[in-house]
Amino acid sequence: RRIDLDLLEERHERAAICETKAKSKMKGYHDAKVRGVSFRPGDFVYRANGASHVEDAGKLRPKWEGPYEVTEALGNDAYKLRDMDGRELPRT
Repeated sequence: RRIDLDLLEERHERAAICETKAKSKMKGYHDAKVRGVSFRPGDFVYRANGASHVEDAGKLRPKWEGPYEVTEALGNDAYKLRDMDGRELPRT
């Protein structure tokens, strides 16, 4: 009985190690394809609809809103945006 428990624990440990290796491998594949994007003042961008905290209109609502003009790069991938009417957007 004790031997079965030891084997079970060993299998759990091996499974955890395999899972860690697989996640690391997938992360490597993902990171190899991702490239950084940065915007400069004057660039026009679209913003994900979830960023505006609009009430949920279901799966048929547009996923993007805009275009918006970048007015300032704040760092850490944060930007100040202005809509086409010239109004600054809060919290972008």
